Amino acid sequence: MGRGSREIPTELGAKLSKIRKYLGVSQDGLVRKFGLSDRLTRNEISKYERGVREPALAVLLKYARAANVNVEVLMDDDLELPSAFLQYKTRNKELPTGGRRAKRKKA
Repeated sequence: MGRGSREIPTELGAKLSKIRKYLGVSQDGLVRKFGLSDRLTRNEISKYERGVREPALAVLLKYARAANVNVEVLMDDDLELPSAFLQYKTRNKELPTGGRRAKRKKA
């Protein structure tokens, strides 16, 4: 397989940040929660959230499972996180499920 260019999701970083905040953990706390202290740092989580770097697929899967959403919701800019992630007040809430189509911006 060659190394071709591919479309990079522009909303991924924001979605990852929303998930972490909804879970009520710091960037260091997220690394510990995922059991990746030997492989990831807070700085790398910060880069993911700012869109500077993309996480490995295994890390994306951990985010998706922690948020109870399909990985597709994270990767597809046309899909939004469930609305409950916008209200990340408590970490003990039942996690929302699914995802919904993003509203298209009118040109």
